[in-house]
Amino acid sequence: MATSARQVVDEFDLVVVGGGNGGYTAAIRATQLGLTAALIERDKVGGTCLHRGCIPTKAWLESSGFLERVRRASALGVRVDNISLDYPTVIARQKQVVETLHKGLRSTILKHKIEIIEGEAKLLSPAQVAVNGRTLTAKNVIIATGSRPKDIPGMEVDGERILNSDHLLQLERIPKSILVVGAGAVGAEFASFYTDVGSEVTLIEMMPTIVPLEDAALGQTLAKSLAARGVNVLTSARVLPDKTRSYDGMVELTVEHENKSKTLKAEVVLSAVGREAVIDNLGLDKTAVKVERGWVQVDDRYRTAGASVYAVGDAIGGLLLAHVASAEGFLAAEAIAGKQAEKLDYNRVPRVTYSHPQVASVGMTEQRAKAAGLNAKSQRYSFRNNAMALIEDEPDGFAKVVYDADSGDLLGAHIIGNHAGELISEAALARFIEASAWEIGSSIHPHPSLSEALGEAAQLSAGISIYW
Repeated sequence: MATSARQVVDEFDLVVVGGGNGGYTAAIRATQLGLTAALIERDKVGGTCLHRGCIPTKAWLESSGFLERVRRASALGVRVDNISLDYPTVIARQKQVVETLHKGLRSTILKHKIEIIEGEAKLLSPAQVAVNGRTLTAKNVIIATGSRPKDIPGMEVDGERILNSDHLLQLERIPKSILVVGAGAVGAEFASFYTDVGSEVTLIEMMPTIVPLEDAALGQTLAKSLAARGVNVLTSARVLPDKTRSYDGMVELTVEHENKSKTLKAEVVLSAVGREAVIDNLGLDKTAVKVERGWVQVDDRYRTAGASVYAVGDAIGGLLLAHVASAEGFLAAEAIAGKQAEKLDYNRVPRVTYSHPQVASVGMTEQRAKAAGLNAKSQRYSFRNNAMALIEDEPDGFAKVVYDADSGDLLGAHIIGNHAGELISEAALARFIEASAWEIGSSIHPHPSLSEALGEAAQLSAGISIYW
């Protein structure tokens, strides 16, 4: 009678399922606190952000943004002829950046004596995880499996004409035309990239403004900028999936817009209507973990209903951002190690859309603050009055500060313009230390600098501006 091979059993203080930002941060922090950890990843450590999201798309946007800026170089007295985009080089550079970061990340993880296991994980119980024929025994498990692009019901992606963001990153050509359905961060960024590299772009959003989770003024300003560069922006528009047709190398969509049905055609469609948690076939039914509306439910320490099972990152919903996942992973590891860390305040998390111009924010919009019963006011300062913005020939945009008129506390900051993603960090720090608008405005900003725009908006909020 044949005998089966002996199954390997390993014991760890922590097994992390998912090697993206939340997962590897949790594993590293756990080992720093004296725990043993294993990190399971079915693809490559770094997850979606490094391999299919944040990093490759920003590498693309750096190329398209540079191309767009070179086209305007004559305004700065620089003559450039025969400008063109070398798309294969764009792709090669993107891959090189990703690979460099991947090698560095693997080295860091291994330096902390974390075992990296590449394979599909399945929970056998709250304390056992099967992978590659092994059974790992864990005192604690963290689910950090991330998310994937969500389909539009009735208009599912096919990888040929109807694509998601993963497909676009694998595309070997620049489409002559593209319909982008969904104008959140992903849709806005791809619309910005493709219009700058010469594609005919239509951006479709069912809400009244693009980047609809942001301050409405940011969305309106970004829409104007994209339109000025050739994007056909349709807001308050609804796609009718059942009328989608593909023929002669084209896709045809029917959209309800301004009380009319419109037919739109393009080579490809990008479906960018959101993401969903990757938690199927994970074995959650072998645990007490609860899932609601597709997201794993956790408490403020990232514990699930199963006492020894935690979850972080996109798998739990909320702000689907890499830096949020990292913060959650860090705090989950501290909770497992018995440390009483401060809870994460999501109103202190900066959000950035890396379109051109960039959109960045932290904290509440004025509308949200008023809905919360606060005496909220706002002030904004235009980049058209900022010396560095004019020097860089990037005058479109503004910095907006939302504050409590009773206490003077900073409630939120919203920026659209060049380097907004860098500028927002000052406001994020201000939110973290509970600074007032007066304190931001009284802090000395270098001149000339784009950061002065935020300082001036804060000065206006505090009533200490010398200009008004």
